[in-house]
Amino acid sequence: MDSARSLDDETSVLARRVLMIAPTSFFADSGCHVRILEETRTLQRLGCQVAICTYHTGRDVDGLDIRRTGPLFFHSKYEVGTARHKVAFDALLFFRAWAACRSFRPQVIHAHLHEGALIGLVLSRLLRIPLIFDFQGSLTSEMVDNHFLSRDGLAYGPLRRLERYIDQHVPQIITSSTHAAELVCGEFGCDPERVMSIVDCVDLDTFYPRQDEEERHSQLQSLGIPEGRHIIVYLGKLAEYQGTRLLIEAVQELCRRRDDLHFVIAGYPSVDVYKALAFELSIADHCTFTGRVDYEHAADILKLGDIAVSPKVSKTEGAGKLLNYMAMGLPTIAFDNGVSREYLGDLGVYAPTGDVAALAEQISLLIDDEPRRCELAVALRQRASMFSWDEAGHRILERYGAAAEMKNGPRK
Repeated sequence: MDSARSLDDETSVLARRVLMIAPTSFFADSGCHVRILEETRTLQRLGCQVAICTYHTGRDVDGLDIRRTGPLFFHSKYEVGTARHKVAFDALLFFRAWAACRSFRPQVIHAHLHEGALIGLVLSRLLRIPLIFDFQGSLTSEMVDNHFLSRDGLAYGPLRRLERYIDQHVPQIITSSTHAAELVCGEFGCDPERVMSIVDCVDLDTFYPRQDEEERHSQLQSLGIPEGRHIIVYLGKLAEYQGTRLLIEAVQELCRRRDDLHFVIAGYPSVDVYKALAFELSIADHCTFTGRVDYEHAADILKLGDIAVSPKVSKTEGAGKLLNYMAMGLPTIAFDNGVSREYLGDLGVYAPTGDVAALAEQISLLIDDEPRRCELAVALRQRASMFSWDEAGHRILERYGAAAEMKNGPRK
């Protein structure tokens, strides 16, 4: 115990000032942003000062030191998932991070996403500041998932080599899932000693099972949801690689058999696209699209559900929403992949990835099995307690210490 405490003290000394580089529109209520937010709050509780360099747009959060780039004169707005202007945004972010290094004088750079890691690599070498890379998924795979890149296109090879270069040259990598750690080591050839899985975690005080049925009933009425329907919730980004279209197709499959289900689909962007699809498939009266939900109100939406669903098909990204579902005591149906099983374990209800008919069948079976739902609710809430941000914070501090050793040589 004493040795663990002394290690924490030592790494805290090494990282009293942390500069995070977040090449995104922080804060924007999505999974990547939640990880940045919760890591920052955790590090602050452990005695660190954290400054976050990010894009011009995004929502400010109380208690966080957020340092934004200036706007592009030809493009002041930016929607999550859009890649067209990111090169210019990242050039501005480099200079913003450089200025922050000169004024804030960080003792470690904590870079998110590959663009942040590339900026961090340059700054780390120029200014001799220890660097860690917070890996949340493959750069090129995500671009393919978002249809910004084709595996057969001319740009794929060079971008893939750039991704490999970044992964292999950052001193320390933390990943948001064990699956991602295996990907970095296996597919990109990184030294396993430089890679540590620090999976997404959950705040159990914010996300907890519903307790007020009257409040829930009132909220369902305010959303225009008919009485007597079982509620299935989804909260997250709306996109093809998130499985949003597959989920809506599963709703159509279910509506052919039964009339007692209602899907609350919360998130953004492309809300109008998926609303139109629901109308096209004649299931709009069984779907409620809430649009963007602030992270502070996410639990209010999840409390509406009898069960939750996660139809994500991406093979490289984390799935932090599963932890929120678990903490809420929501029995959860997910496509069967390594990330889902890492969080849900044997308590998840799985369908083969991309199989709409199987997804619909599992939803129907679970809704009809109330005893199983009650049993899963208790067990999932208990399992969620294994994923603690405070424990993750101590492990991040250990990585800061390891990065400092690699930069400065072993401590005497």
